[in-house]
Amino acid sequence: MSEGHPGQGGQQRTATTGKIPPVDSLEPIKQRLRDFATERDLDQFHSPKNLAMALIVEAAELVEHFQWLTEDQSHALPPDKLAEVAQELADIQIYLVRLADKLNIDIEQAVLAKIEVNANKYPADKVRGSARKYNDCEDGC
Repeated sequence: MSEGHPGQGGQQRTATTGKIPPVDSLEPIKQRLRDFATERDLDQFHSPKNLAMALIVEAAELVEHFQWLTEDQSHALPPDKLAEVAQELADIQIYLVRLADKLNIDIEQAVLAKIEVNANKYPADKVRGSARKYNDCEDGC
């Protein structure tokens, strides 16, 4: 096993390619969601437009859990609130996976490609510790 280099989210880049190896597949989840929709005749409602709108609604429900909390409070949610947040995250993931499936987008590869794009836009040696947008960092942040 070769030594890796730190990547996003604690993942390791391979020493030979510099690429982050693929994550565990979402394929079983995608299939279960397809089956769920088919068994309930819900596919008729799962247009990309509707799924995108549902995803935003769920994202708003997630944000609601953090509204008016301090930064410290947002890091220390009580167990019941954390369970509710987990449910909202699951709803978001479900709609995201369904939307990608409907549009024939390989979400795993899209995420890995976007991580690479972000690594190029935000080189660590130039943006470390800065929240500025990449186009504001021409000479470093």
